[in-house]
Parts: sequence; structure tokens; C-alpha cells
Amino acid sequence: MAVYMPEPYRIKMVEPLRVTTREEREEAIRRSHYNLFGLKSDQVYIDMLTDSGTGAMSDRQWAAVMMGDESYAGSRSYHRLMEVCHALFGWKYFQPVHQGRAAEKVLFPNLLKPGQVSISNMHFDTTAGHVVLCGAKPVNCVVPQALDSTSRFPFKGNMDNARLTELIGQFGRDRVGMIVITVTCNSAGGQPVSLANIRETADIASQHGIPLVIDAARFAENALFIKEREEGQSGSTIREIVRQMFASADAFTFSAKKDGIVNMGGLVAVREDGGLIEGVRRYVVPNEGFLSYGGLSGRDMEALAVGLEEGVDESFLRSYTGQTRYLVDRMVEEGIPCQQPAGGHAVFVDARQLLPHIPYDRFPAHALCVEVYREAGIRGCDVGSFMLDPDPETGAQPQAAMEFARFCIPRRTYTQAHLDYVVASILRVKERAGVLRGYRIVKAEKILRHFTAQLEPDA
Repeated sequence: MAVYMPEPYRIKMVEPLRVTTREEREEAIRRSHYNLFGLKSDQVYIDMLTDSGTGAMSDRQWAAVMMGDESYAGSRSYHRLMEVCHALFGWKYFQPVHQGRAAEKVLFPNLLKPGQVSISNMHFDTTAGHVVLCGAKPVNCVVPQALDSTSRFPFKGNMDNARLTELIGQFGRDRVGMIVITVTCNSAGGQPVSLANIRETADIASQHGIPLVIDAARFAENALFIKEREEGQSGSTIREIVRQMFASADAFTFSAKKDGIVNMGGLVAVREDGGLIEGVRRYVVPNEGFLSYGGLSGRDMEALAVGLEEGVDESFLRSYTGQTRYLVDRMVEEGIPCQQPAGGHAVFVDARQLLPHIPYDRFPAHALCVEVYREAGIRGCDVGSFMLDPDPETGAQPQAAMEFARFCIPRRTYTQAHLDYVVASILRVKERAGVLRGYRIVKAEKILRHFTAQLEPDA
């Protein structure tokens, strides 16, 4: 039976939510061209589209906002953030940027050239998009256990290092511009990467002289899973595990809107110089702003400095990942197929199992998300074939390895009653799964199309 872990905080401010009717939701999703990103926030009751920037900041963070130094250069808030970053990660250089995709924008052109490839356990959408914008190709290399949602393998986010070695041999070292480890691995269902796997991947990268980059958006959750699931790590603190996770990488990108628990912010970090720091700085100034603010206000940097410290607090991490575990356990008890074991930030419903009659090019995960919104005003998103842009050479629709409907849990935002409502709503949709229809795209951009694409239901 699912067990809910009590929150290590109490509520001192609330935001009223508007409850819509079925008729209102039908009209809203039609007007948004059946794209959940097109909905207005007041048309949504429980917003599980993403956990990125949607969490609740603490009283300490709001107090820190009032201390923001808005000096254009040399801000006191910048130096406060740098102190926290050096203490937590111990690296040489940290550059604030306005969010994670900005970090990719200023780092990747230093590592990738046209015709090269980037190999990752699994690239997330913006990561793959910025690889393509560099003229390179993203190649995923996650362990096969990740493809079986019923498997209880504890580290489904691991890099398949045997295949990684084969891919390097196949492409040739000069064509592999970088290797990326995403922690936790979002596209695999928020699944963690083990410390042993990170070290093995780092050794392979080092042997071939290939830069190793960590996509660190959910690094703290990954550290907790290492503590809970990896042999020999139960006695380590979260901060100690974080230092070990990052010890062998060359650079990392960080969307602070996840484990930094802020509404806006990001970082690029470089462990040692070797010319990479200057390359990052060269892209920051024209694209993000002066080096000591990088697209952020002093208020943002103060909130992030506190959020980084709160984000590695073990009691908070156990509560937050406990919400996901509770939601997954409740779903499985009701016969709703999900990626197991529970990951860190979302429940990933296996739409391929739930809607086997909808082909991948009619986007079963997207169809499920649309129906859940119609049913209950809950907004999730597709992490499947709809999220994959067409092949740039052939225009063909790629088939995702997994067809997941993702329902994210914003940090410190929703209660057990909200999560129980989510389960009950998806269960009602499951009971009529056989009559659901797929969707076809009628208008889309070439890169990161899922944010703005227009769709229509199949006849």
C-alpha cells in the first residue's frame, strides 16, 4: 500500500486555484490547437506540465530576494552565489545564466562542430535541440533496462558503457564532440545514474580524450538515490555524494529551476580551464549579459544561493522524492502502467501499454495527456515521439524508445489530496482507454516543435 511521507515544512501562503468545467476545458484545448503548452494557466487546475521553475520558494529565499544587489558589474549577490557554488561543487569556474537552455547555448558551441555527434544516456529536448543547432547529431545510449517500464533495476538512467565504447569506435574519436550524462535521466523516466556508472563513463571519456559534460538539472535527487540504492553509499552525506558525482566531469550545465528551487536561473561550470572558460565567457557577454549577472537579477542570484543549500537538504529530498514514489505506487495499485521504480520528479505513465491501438506517429502519450486535461484539468506533457523533431535529412518522424506521459510534481507545491485526485482522474481515463484517438501535426517548427506545434485529432 502506498505510504505518503509528511512534508518537512508548513504552509504560510496560498495561491487560489480555479476549477473549470468539462465544457470550458474542451473549448480551451481546442483553442490551443490541442497543444497543452498553449493553455492559459488559469485554465489548469493541477499543473504538472513541468517541475521547472514552478516550485514554491521558502521564507528564507523570499527574504534573500530583498537583499538583491542589482549592480550591473561586481554585484554582491553574484559573489554570494559564487561562494555557495564553490562550497558545494568545488569546481574552478561558475557562470550564471538565465536558465538551463542558455547554459547549453553558451557551452555547446565550444565543444561541437558540424558533422559531429553528442552521445548521452538520453538527451532531453532542449539538449538535443542545441546539439542540432550546432550542426551535430544527438545519439542516445541508455542501458536497456530503461526501456522496460516494469523492470525494477535501480539505476535505469545509467549509460550503456559497452555500447558507448562501440559508438566511439563506430564514429571515430574525432567525430564525438562530447559525452553527456543527464542526472537524473529525465527522458528515461526521471531515473538515477549510479556513482559507479558515472566513474566508468568518465574513464572511457578520458581514455579517448572526449569532454564529459553533466546535465545537472536534478543532481540533488540523483545524489539521494545513490545514497539509498548504491552499495557503500548509505553512510555518505548528500554533499559528499555530490562532490563524488562531479569529480571527473569537465563541465556541467544546470537548470536551477529544478534542484535550485527557483523560478528562474541556471549555471555553466568548468572544472579546470584548458581554454574552455574563455570560450564560455565569449558566448555569455553577447548572449546573456555581463559576466557577473549572466541574464539574472541580483534577486535571482540571492534566491538561488539559498535554494542550492535547501535543495541538498536530505529531509527535503526524501519528502519530495517520496511524493513521486507515493504517486507511482498509487498508480500501480490501480493498474496504471508506469516507469518503475519511481524516479525523482514525475510519474511517467507508459502510454504504449495503456494505448496500444494508437501508433507512435499519432502520439499516444500526447493523446493521454490531452484526455487527462479534458477529464480533470490536469496538465501533463508528452515525453515520447511527439517530443522528437523530424529527422533533419529525411523529414521522417522518429519513434521514441518509450512513449511516456509525464506528470511532474512541482517542489513544495501540492498536497496528498492533489496527488490522490490525479490518480483518480487518470484511472477514469484508463477505463475508457480503448476509445481514445491519436493526433496528427498540422503545423510545426523544425526544432523543438512540441512547444508550439498545432495538432488535430484523428478522425
